[in-house]
Amino acid sequence: MNHPYPINPGLHGARQASIGTLLLEAGKITAENAENVAALQQEEGIRFGEAAQRLGLVNEADIQQVLARQFDYPYVQVGEKQFSPKLVAAFQPFSRQVEMLRAVRGQLMMRWFARGRKALAIVGAGPGDGASLFAANLAVVFSQLGERTLLVDANLRHPAQQEIFDLHGRSGLSDLLAGRAGMEAVAPVDGFVSLSVLPAGTQPPNPAELLARHAFTGLNAQLELSHDIVLYDVPDLATASDALPVIARAKGVLLVVRKNKTSLYDVAAVGEQAAQAGAEVVGSVLVDF
Repeated sequence: MNHPYPINPGLHGARQASIGTLLLEAGKITAENAENVAALQQEEGIRFGEAAQRLGLVNEADIQQVLARQFDYPYVQVGEKQFSPKLVAAFQPFSRQVEMLRAVRGQLMMRWFARGRKALAIVGAGPGDGASLFAANLAVVFSQLGERTLLVDANLRHPAQQEIFDLHGRSGLSDLLAGRAGMEAVAPVDGFVSLSVLPAGTQPPNPAELLARHAFTGLNAQLELSHDIVLYDVPDLATASDALPVIARAKGVLLVVRKNKTSLYDVAAVGEQAAQAGAEVVGSVLVDF
């Protein structure tokens, strides 16, 4: 997956607000500051944001933040939320690393979701391949496209999304499947209007059996009905069979392999097991960390 997919994000209410208004709302400048900035803007014939920077009131990151609000492109600054700093799509949306994520997103839109599919399992070939973190960042860039995106942590043995998105102590997928919780377990992600996470929930003694229950079929259908994109973070297939019931319902697999670590044998094994589950390997991504 090497070519980005052109996007055209919609513009809504924030577009109508000026840079000055947004800086005021964000607490970056005061009303008195705004008057000084406006005077310099008129005197020099420059943009409001540039004038504010010249006066030392804001920095480039502040300007990028309010521009993102104008164009409905949500992201957060480091320290603003309790997300993992490794969630680069949330904190560094203009970095080369996130540009590559958008390229993957584009390929998936064309190869999978444009075919009417809504669910996709993100699978690591082996333990430590970084699939959970990749799934989290991919979910963020899909939500930035304006797609109603749900990230489901289906790794009931070693969940990661509760740590990445600071969702400790919440009910989740296991509780839903056991009939101990309802759809309120789906948690909207603060700061990202189109993104929600369904954490793993209470750690069960029988994860494989729980995920294999017929109730999961109905749950998956319900999640697809209320979202545009449903991404499943599942355990690697090298150490557990828990992923197979999820893969069978998602029907599609994105394989995450780690440079200089993942073996070709594990890659081939994932392909075989996905086929046996009636799913298609849509593509693979190489991560290096």
